[in-house]
Amino acid sequence: MPNIKSAIKRVKVSEKRRLRNASHKSALRTAVKSFETAAASNNVETAKAALIAASKKLDKAVTKGLIHKNAAARKKSRLAKKFNALSAQA
Repeated sequence: MPNIKSAIKRVKVSEKRRLRNASHKSALRTAVKSFETAAASNNVETAKAALIAASKKLDKAVTKGLIHKNAAARKKSRLAKKFNALSAQA
């Protein structure tokens, strides 16, 4: 346990940020997973709404510094590719 006042504050702040980041990352994964389930059930309207929500969460995660911008771009690209295949099929 730190003795210096600034170090004590850093521990508190970093713990708060860790919890916040974990929450945002979990919500991001949930949004992506909801798109995956909508795509698996061949529901185009639900998949489109879920794709928009997941893309928004990915962009927000980049601005928060949770994930790298290229990782978000890659994930968005793959989700869009799945959605395009689904909508072409339907």
